[in-house]
Amino acid sequence: MKEKQGSNKTILSWAMYDWANSVFATTVMAGFFPVFFKQFCCAGTDPVTSTARLGFANSFAGILVALFAPILGAIADRGSTKKKFLTFFLFMGVVMTSALYIISMGNWLFAILLYVMAVLGFSGGNIFYDSLLPLVASEKKLDLVSALGFSLGYLGGGILFALNIWMVLRPELFGLANTTQAVKFSFLSAGMWWFVFSIPILLFVKESPLKEKKAVSQTVREGLEQLQKTFRQIRHLKTIFLFLIAYWLYIDGVDTIIRMAVDYGMSIGFNPKDLLLALLITQFVGFPSSIGFGYLGGKIGTKRSILIAIAVYLFVSIWGFFMEDKREFYILAITVGLVQGGIQALSRSFYARIIPADKSAEYFGFYNMVGKFSIVLGPVLIGAVALMARSMGYEGHMASRISILSVSILFITGGLLFYFVDEEKGKREASYLS
Repeated sequence: MKEKQGSNKTILSWAMYDWANSVFATTVMAGFFPVFFKQFCCAGTDPVTSTARLGFANSFAGILVALFAPILGAIADRGSTKKKFLTFFLFMGVVMTSALYIISMGNWLFAILLYVMAVLGFSGGNIFYDSLLPLVASEKKLDLVSALGFSLGYLGGGILFALNIWMVLRPELFGLANTTQAVKFSFLSAGMWWFVFSIPILLFVKESPLKEKKAVSQTVREGLEQLQKTFRQIRHLKTIFLFLIAYWLYIDGVDTIIRMAVDYGMSIGFNPKDLLLALLITQFVGFPSSIGFGYLGGKIGTKRSILIAIAVYLFVSIWGFFMEDKREFYILAITVGLVQGGIQALSRSFYARIIPADKSAEYFGFYNMVGKFSIVLGPVLIGAVALMARSMGYEGHMASRISILSVSILFITGGLLFYFVDEEKGKREASYLS
């Protein structure tokens, strides 16, 4: 029986996919893979070199996702194939994540290949997961349902990550031989968790049949034509264009810290177990703080709240350069958790206010493409600056510190550009196209 739009069963089934796939972002992408890659896959390799490899891998995955996002978005908008493509990327992500279990010591190239494919599965699946939101919630419930998925993602990712950390700290309790086997098993558990909790969205979220069937080539062509049209419009809407550039810079810094924080901590000599516990703290602090930050935006304004979050991240990137003690890393973890969800949620709502109201789908398609490109510049910056500093004679720890300091450039430039974004002017410009 087809579930009605807005039914509790349909809404919960949709939101559970965030619970399901967020374990990849926590356990794999931000948590264990940087440790596994540096200590196991790149065993015997200079820490700066391994950091550069991971940074370039994250950037390469980001480029691939960004290049394919417009086409995939066009298919999601114009075809009744959202769940089919979601299923494809879901299985790609699950299989590639689980396959990290079989990586042998020193085989960093194979590990990178599996990791990049897993990131593609995760990011590609999210495109079609997002596109199903209007099918499960009425217009009045869009914000509430979206927030439900976001909150469940923090909670689900945090629960499995906590269990995985317990496994790594006490592998013998789980019948595992050592820490390395526990880390490998964490990848397998993330893949299985992702698959099992994705079953509800596959079974209970339905698509409306397409009234007019179109060939894939026609759908792709229409999507590319619409992308060109939207881009031409955005170039003439100066406020939107300025915001997107600012957003690309500062959100790139946010994503870079999420993906590279553990690797950086290891590069300057911190114990991986301490770093993973700090990351877990960020996860659980972020669960309630994202809601609280949204409340702050309603009190003092969205723009001011975003600027506060950017300032906090700038402080974090600078403090990271001077950090010496693991307790400082814990404090930074709490600090990041306070603003991480908020800056993402408020950026989306700010953008919604300055785009043409009757063209929100196509403009948000462009917004999402810019978001996909936001995982490219930062990791490359960290890797390149670290290698450059090393070539100039700085020892490994100092080269790594200089590389994390370079991320502050993204927050400074992004924050300055965002400061000059005039929300009221943006509304007036958008009204001309409505």
